[in-house]
Amino acid sequence: MAEPDYHFEDFTPGRVLPLPERQVSAEEIVEFAAEFDPQPMHLDEAAGKASILGGLSASGWHTGSMFMRMMYDGWLSQSSSEGSPGIDFMEWKRPVLAGDTLSGRSTVVSARELRSRPGIGMVTFLHEVENQRGELVMKGENPIMMRLRTPVGEPL
Repeated sequence: MAEPDYHFEDFTPGRVLPLPERQVSAEEIVEFAAEFDPQPMHLDEAAGKASILGGLSASGWHTGSMFMRMMYDGWLSQSSSEGSPGIDFMEWKRPVLAGDTLSGRSTVVSARELRSRPGIGMVTFLHEVENQRGELVMKGENPIMMRLRTPVGEPL
């Protein structure tokens, strides 16, 4: 396995990490909804148009899943991540509709070394996902545990 590009020390507060674009298709909206959230507005264009969402819309859980893949492809796969203890919050601000193109960013809010786990730091991120019109569709915040490049007590 290759050495990660990003370690705890690289995640300084204020650093912005871009998320790659992702096209959202009607087929993937229906496929996700059929398995995980089979509400009519996620399964049928006419039902979506008749709803307050205005069209075939991705489930909020689907939006969160697409964001996770964008984050993984954008920077998490190149990091020393040891996982996350959870999500502080996730908000779905606008519907994600078939044909939308998503993009966004993860911004480092804070970073601290863990006393309870030497060699690991906790980095808190604010994540924002927008559609092609620059409208915020999802916002969330969560901590992620990252290995230090050179843990205390190890030679440089």
